[in-house]
Amino acid sequence: MKIQPRQQLLEIWRATTRTSIQNGEWQWGGRDRSNSISDAEQLLCLLAPATEVAAFRLDRPDQTAEDVLGALRDFGDSVEIPRRIVRLLTEYMQRYTDESGTPVFSGGSYFVAPDPARPPTKEQLALDMVDSFSASVTLTLATIGFVRVFRTVVRRDDILAELAALESMASTRLTAAIIGLLRSFSIFVFDADSDEGRRLCRTVNQAGLPERRVLDELRESLREIRAGLRDVTIGVRRVEGLENPNRLFECGWSWGITKGAPQVETVEKIGEQREGVAQAAPYLYFTVLALDGIEDLFSERTRILGLLNDEQVRLSRLLQQRWDLTQQYWSTIASFGTGRWPLEDLPWQTTDGRESDYFSLLVTSVMVQDLPGRRASTADLGRVGLVLNELANRARITRRPFEKDPAVAMHSPGVAFELEGTEELGGPRLSWRASDFAPLLLRRATRIASLLPDTEARSRLLGLADQIWDHLVSRRIREGTARDLWDQPSGAFAGVAEHYQQASWYYTSRVVQCLVTAANIVGNRPLPSELLSGIAKDLLSEAEHLFDQELLGGSTEAGPAMRGTLQEIQTNLRRARTIISDRPGSAMVRVTEALLVLDRLAAAREDMGGAG
Repeated sequence: MKIQPRQQLLEIWRATTRTSIQNGEWQWGGRDRSNSISDAEQLLCLLAPATEVAAFRLDRPDQTAEDVLGALRDFGDSVEIPRRIVRLLTEYMQRYTDESGTPVFSGGSYFVAPDPARPPTKEQLALDMVDSFSASVTLTLATIGFVRVFRTVVRRDDILAELAALESMASTRLTAAIIGLLRSFSIFVFDADSDEGRRLCRTVNQAGLPERRVLDELRESLREIRAGLRDVTIGVRRVEGLENPNRLFECGWSWGITKGAPQVETVEKIGEQREGVAQAAPYLYFTVLALDGIEDLFSERTRILGLLNDEQVRLSRLLQQRWDLTQQYWSTIASFGTGRWPLEDLPWQTTDGRESDYFSLLVTSVMVQDLPGRRASTADLGRVGLVLNELANRARITRRPFEKDPAVAMHSPGVAFELEGTEELGGPRLSWRASDFAPLLLRRATRIASLLPDTEARSRLLGLADQIWDHLVSRRIREGTARDLWDQPSGAFAGVAEHYQQASWYYTSRVVQCLVTAANIVGNRPLPSELLSGIAKDLLSEAEHLFDQELLGGSTEAGPAMRGTLQEIQTNLRRARTIISDRPGSAMVRVTEALLVLDRLAAAREDMGGAG
């Protein structure tokens, strides 16, 4: 990859501290002003690399790299950096906890009103959002992990007390976020002959089969998922009609706590569980956000550091059930049938009648998360890769946009979703705007590339990732204190008139997550090529046989020089045998060196025989 994640992340850290620290004080908010989501995203621009990429760790001051210290010099030295981060995290936890001790997950300034003359009410701005629940899961897990490691090198009692207080606040917020996600899960049931049912049937019927046959096959494919959803009761209002096999359904996450969602019993003191007003139907955008956040609950780092307490483990298991069922549902719909996948029929149409390539990308995102668990074939991975490539073309990321190209609006101002239920609090029905098509596409492309065992297909997808990165680089802010951060869509699309001076933490944090994913892929050992492995094993077999012949011929009785040569050959062959499964290319180099020396020995004997 051309992305060079280490260098890019260091530049983002420099820019983040330059933008956020003014006159020695941390400034919350950016282009979209301060709210519980934006402020979490601002912190994650620092904390995500520091907790997810080993080379960027800040929790052990004696192990902090010099270039990392240089990027964060506005924070101080290696000892002061983690202490300042702890203070910022503490400030965030206090900032979004109300007077009763209840964590706040409001959307605030991210809400969009249809008419500027009629702004949202105070009650609407305070509505809890799935975006905030998900971001808080990621942030609090990173916080608790950071505190656990940093605490091992701290000796001062006052700092230890500060760390204990922060961990307690983060744990409370984590529990509240998990419960918020449980209460935001929704199941939408509808008749097959309704508008929603006909649209779903049209989406899955890629072969033009009779409708009755398609419905029967679809119901059979969803039978186990339907049975699993009947057991989902905690935090979810009873769903009428789900037990009826003749009806269809969707599952996923709404935009917030659904109307009528019951409270979740817990031994944790998390304050008030607020009543919800959100429509009890899944939104693809919020479903993907929820799945991303929930995935962090089951990560290797979460398990190794034991970041969850017993109650959080219990609650997270309830979320995992929803996570599994939701991924299975959307993967089943997206790949239904034996011919062309519904996913490949761009753009995706939702059951409420909206069509967009952005929805296709969201469905692809769910599939990408599900593929590793179901051990997808190389062919299936390749098909998803082709969809991502086509989406990049259609979104004018790898193709030039034409004048007044409608695809540009998907990037700026973005795709808007009406938040049904927000109008119940007295103001207008609010919307939410998503403009993260390019970073989401990059993150999924790198994820699929990391899973592909076929080197040629993997190289093509990494080439696509490089093209998407070039697009993102063109959208960096070029001037002012926010330079080197995002997002400046006019840099990529000449038709966009807006020119921004402030950073969008919404967009920048998503770019950071792409770079973290890329850094971890680069840090993993390369996927071995089956072709190379076969050739390397054949070469090793020949080399070991020739080496045994040398030993049998009495070469060990020769002088010190010959014994040294044989020792070098043996070392190369042993090393090749050790690494051949993981790094067949490197093993081939070792074997080739051994074969070259063995051939010189054979040629020398032939010359001596000819001379005699």
